[in-house]
Amino acid sequence: MFTLNSADLELMAAMFLFPLARILAWLATDPLLGNRAVPVSIRIAAGVVLTMAVAPILPPIPQVALVSAQGLMTLLQQMAIGMALGYSMRILFAGIEFAGSIMGLQMGLSMATLYDPVNGAQTPVISQMVTVTATLILFAMNGHHLVITALAQSFADIPIGATLTGAGFAMLAHWGGSLFSIGLQIALPVTAALITTNLSIGMMTRAAPQLNIFAVGFPLTLSAGFIVLYLSLIYLPATLDRAWGLALSSGIKAMSGMVGR
Repeated sequence: MFTLNSADLELMAAMFLFPLARILAWLATDPLLGNRAVPVSIRIAAGVVLTMAVAPILPPIPQVALVSAQGLMTLLQQMAIGMALGYSMRILFAGIEFAGSIMGLQMGLSMATLYDPVNGAQTPVISQMVTVTATLILFAMNGHHLVITALAQSFADIPIGATLTGAGFAMLAHWGGSLFSIGLQIALPVTAALITTNLSIGMMTRAAPQLNIFAVGFPLTLSAGFIVLYLSLIYLPATLDRAWGLALSSGIKAMSGMVGR
């Protein structure tokens, strides 16, 4: 007769709860599938489905009492590992938003803001447009599939129950330093074109002092900015592909660093 004791039930619960904690922590910080615009119930359901798909292929889990100090530490460790991957992706999106802010400032649209329900704050319209465009491109490039694959592979490379270290946090901080370089790479075509436009307007004003700079300068910079932004969108997928790969590798290194690997 098949019987289950309390130890078997606790092990079965651990095989589900610990992976679920890692996956939900990733969904709470991931900018694509974990976007705040997605209802919480949908995110929780997605986490449960992914956990049920990953649980059969998990390596052996150490027998840890769930209601204990060791069980709590293991749970916090899984949350830290999942958040490391999510934050590495979110840093990339922060760089994209930074690029949109730079372009909006140069185009004279820094005061044109809309309420962003995702971030819960006022965001420049150009920044929102670039962020939404980048999100659609990453979905079209199956970027979310790559992140899910890396998360599933992390259970084999970083088994549950390993010792937590602080090296992964340092790796995340180092990757965060790339935020400005990513933003400048995306905003460089528009910024360079607008600097050239402003220099041309300055020389025109110097040559013809009677020229009304306020009546001519703003339409020119706005038109030049939108034209160059439209023309540079063709190069955005390649830039995002390279940056997404860097963010994914940084997230994997950060997760491995959490356990000193």
